[in-house]
Amino acid sequence: MEKEALKKIWLQEEEAAHIHGWDFSHINGKYDEERDLPWNYRETVGRYLKPDMKLLDLDTGGGEFLLSLGHPCGSLAATENYPPNAALCREKLLPLGIDFRQADSGGRLPFDSGSFDMIINRHGNFNPDEISRTLKPGGIFVTEQVGAENDRELVALLLKDVPELPFPEQYLEKARAAFEKSGFCVLEAQEAFRPIKFWDVGALVWFARIIEWEFPGFQVESCLENLYRAQEILERDGVIEGQIHRFLLAAKKRG
Repeated sequence: MEKEALKKIWLQEEEAAHIHGWDFSHINGKYDEERDLPWNYRETVGRYLKPDMKLLDLDTGGGEFLLSLGHPCGSLAATENYPPNAALCREKLLPLGIDFRQADSGGRLPFDSGSFDMIINRHGNFNPDEISRTLKPGGIFVTEQVGAENDRELVALLLKDVPELPFPEQYLEKARAAFEKSGFCVLEAQEAFRPIKFWDVGALVWFARIIEWEFPGFQVESCLENLYRAQEILERDGVIEGQIHRFLLAAKKRG
């Protein structure tokens, strides 16, 4: 395909890069990640969640995962701070009787002390001291996190100047130490580096625009030569590959 035709497609993907909740279906079939993690977040949550528990989901996105658990809505609460997703949560969660609050999960949580039996968090911010405060004694916290070194090969491929790590504290051992300091005993702890694959440069453009904190300043026009280089890699190898960084932590508040 001619360069101008590729550029037109990439600009269209850049224009389309908006997200509703945390929905990556726009690039389904064009990329793949998290297929071979050594744990399953849903199964991990399910091992600890009991029907009578009061559950809080921090940074719930659009509430998709929370609703998929099938837990009684009257025993659910959620936070989300990104305004479009918070609006979606008010529309979807509040009518179901779920206690939704717009809040920064890295700051003080808008809930009373000892409110919850379990708190979960997938790929969101967290504050160990606040999680400890809002959990009951013996309460459980489960999180899957994006690690500090996530997507760095892709960042180096697309950007002219590779930025510093956006979240340099995001390592399992640092999170573990923070929770132990806040009065938790660790139940499970795993860390993994796994492939992320793209079979379409346009999908990579969309992805980079959505995850702007990893690809700061990325735009098709300013990164065009790097995108052409990515297209050459795709045509040569059949895939563009990077590496994701994830960790899982489950911890219990000491009673």
